[in-house]
Amino acid sequence: MLAARKSTAAESKQALTTLCEAYWYPLYAFVRRRGYQPEEAQDLTQEFIATLLEKDFLKAADRERGRFRSFLLASLKHFLAKEWRRASAQKRGGDMIHLSLDFKDGEARYGREPAHELTAEKIYERRWAMTLLEQAFARLRAEFVAAGKLALYENLTLYVGGDKATVPYRELAERLGMTEGSVKVAVHRLRRRCRDLLRAEIAETVASPKDVDEELRDLFRALGP
Repeated sequence: MLAARKSTAAESKQALTTLCEAYWYPLYAFVRRRGYQPEEAQDLTQEFIATLLEKDFLKAADRERGRFRSFLLASLKHFLAKEWRRASAQKRGGDMIHLSLDFKDGEARYGREPAHELTAEKIYERRWAMTLLEQAFARLRAEFVAAGKLALYENLTLYVGGDKATVPYRELAERLGMTEGSVKVAVHRLRRRCRDLLRAEIAETVASPKDVDEELRDLFRALGP
C-alpha cells in the first residue's frame, strides 16, 4: 500500500487491483453476515471493489490511519449505508472493471463460517487474518516449488503452527533421508521464513513499515477465541 501510493497512477491502480483480488473474501463474508443473499452480496462486493478502482482510492486514505484492512472496511460500510446497488448482469457484462473473484468458492467458504458466534466485523477481521496467512504460505510454497523441494515443504509445514506435530522428528527424518538434527534445523528455518513472509505480506497492506508489528498483533488477536 505504501509503495502503491508512491507509484504512478497506472502502477498504483495495479497494486490496488492485486490487493483487492487477494483480499476480497473478507469483504464478501462481511456483506453476507450483514444479511444479504449470495447473489446480492456478490454484486455488492464486485461493485464496491470496482468503485474503489475507478476513484483513485489510495489517495483518499489517511496516512496516519492508512491500514488497508481498516480503511477498506470503513469504506465498505459507507458504501452499504448509501445502498449502492448498481451491480447487475448488464453492468457486469458491460463497462465494469473485471476482477478475478471466485464467488462460487467464496460462498462455499462462507457456508463453513460459524453460524452465530461472530459479528460481521469479527468475521471480517478473522477472515482478513486467515487470508494474510494463506498469502504468506502461498509465497513460501512457491519458493520451495522453485527450488524443487515441494515434498520437503509439505512435510515440514506440519510443524509450523507451534504445536507438536503428530509425526516425531525422528520418524520424519527417516522418511526424508535426513538426520533428526537436520530436520529440526530445517523446521526452524521454515518457521523463520514463514514469519518473514507474513511480515512482508502485512507490509503491503499498511501505510507505514512502523505499523507492521501492531498489525501483526491484531492479526493474532483476530485468530484467538
